[in-house]
Amino acid sequence: RVASRRTSSRMFDNVVVIDCKGHLLGRLASVLVKELMAGQRVVCVRTEELNISGSLFRNKLKFAYFLKKRTNTTPKKGPIHFRAPGRILWRVIRGMMPHKTARAKAALDRLKVFEGLPHPYDKQKRQVVPQALRHLRLRPNRKYCRLGDLAGSMGWRHNDLIARLEEKRQVKATAYHKTKQEKAKLVVQAKAAAGKELEAVNAQLAVYGY
Repeated sequence: RVASRRTSSRMFDNVVVIDCKGHLLGRLASVLVKELMAGQRVVCVRTEELNISGSLFRNKLKFAYFLKKRTNTTPKKGPIHFRAPGRILWRVIRGMMPHKTARAKAALDRLKVFEGLPHPYDKQKRQVVPQALRHLRLRPNRKYCRLGDLAGSMGWRHNDLIARLEEKRQVKATAYHKTKQEKAKLVVQAKAAAGKELEAVNAQLAVYGY
């Protein structure tokens, strides 16, 4: 779960890393806004794997309509139409904040968004938000689309690149996990083999509560 208020001496985790795969865009954003405004630092990874309810065709029509909104005299003044999935999530979160206030600007500074799973977050514990997961919140017969596919059809050019990098990362992660399991098995075997030799020491440690 996303970090909530703690009863311990510290209120927040240093950084919460959210794996966005399989989450609904709007529901995830609404939860993150509350955490950011409360002071939590959040990093969102694999934002291209976010889901949006509705078919890809329908969402492409809605995004195309959004692209037509601009300042008629000087388009560079805005609105700015981000194509990258991470920036789309960032903009959705910003839209749920009073983002022109100092408090909301500080909250946005506590947010980081990434496509894929870059270093060092590939080595850190990642969390999910149960109240935003698609398979818990969207009825099974409802259509949905992937944010990376929508962004790719609207001008984002790195969909295939991120997919290749993610495939390589998963191969490395699988090899690392297999090695870790083998080492853990060896440690258990070593403890079992040395059990008789350490009986006296363990008995003394047990007296002191270890």
